[in-house]
Amino acid sequence: MKPERWIEIGDLVDIPRRGARRVRGVGAGLPVAVFRTAEDRVFALVDRCPHKAGPLSEGIVQGCAVACPLHGWVIDLETGEAEAPDEGRVPTVPVKVESGRILLAAAALEASGAA
Repeated sequence: MKPERWIEIGDLVDIPRRGARRVRGVGAGLPVAVFRTAEDRVFALVDRCPHKAGPLSEGIVQGCAVACPLHGWVIDLETGEAEAPDEGRVPTVPVKVESGRILLAAAALEASGAA
């Protein structure tokens, strides 16, 4: 089995608490939004709301969710699922933090079309 490849995207401190950073995909890949919660948990989603493709990276982070800036849809950062009554899902990207550096799973980026 091939070992997991990770792509380093920067330092945890580069993303403000309750904020996000947009990471461009390689080539024509979709951008990824990397979120940091108030508790320093880090999540990554394809940066497109399932409703009208709004930029989730520009949304408001509360707890482990983000509200899309276009129409207020609330997306769970862990699952990518829209909060009821809305329906839809955003692809998630595995992320980890090692020694204060944020890494995204390369295979998931490629599978979601983000790299």
